[in-house]
Amino acid sequence: MKDTKKEPECKEMPCCCQRKTEREAEEKKKLMNRLNRIEGQIRGIQKMLENDAYCNDILVQSSAVSAAMNAFNKELLSSHIHSCVIRDIQEGKTEVVDELMNTLQKLMK
Repeated sequence: MKDTKKEPECKEMPCCCQRKTEREAEEKKKLMNRLNRIEGQIRGIQKMLENDAYCNDILVQSSAVSAAMNAFNKELLSSHIHSCVIRDIQEGKTEVVDELMNTLQKLMK
């Protein structure tokens, strides 16, 4: 008979509930610091809009946020490849390569 237990539902972020990655404290701190800076940049753009800043100035700041997110993604992707992907391949879970390719396609849009 099949096991019919369902995984617990996660309503906030359903894509994140199935698997987890434990990170070293230093790596997590580094990533969180990047995100906090990006959050500050976003708040700055919101303030610019509230204050009717010149469109071009807002666009320049928006571009800086995009660059910061790209840097965050590169760092996280590198970590993912060096840890999760290598581990899964060594365990014979080669489907991780397809998952990685799908992720790369999304990042390159």
